[in-house]
Amino acid sequence: MCLAIPVRVVEVLPNHQAYIDLSGIRKQISTELLDSVAVGDYVILHVGYAIGKLDAEEAARTLAMFGEINAAIETKAEEAIQ
Repeated sequence: MCLAIPVRVVEVLPNHQAYIDLSGIRKQISTELLDSVAVGDYVILHVGYAIGKLDAEEAARTLAMFGEINAAIETKAEEAIQ
């Protein structure tokens, strides 16, 4: 199974690199597969590579869905312990 997640670009670096932020986690990624990336852009991240762009609204909806999934998993785990 593959997973790609939306992340926000916080710094653009030379040589098709950038720093992204995801819930306070900052990581250097490759932007080589995209034509251009700017600070504030949201990109889809897969295995360290930005593979596409999306707008802020779509990124927020997707991240909210991931949050709901995580909350459901945590609830099920807590129920299993009890």
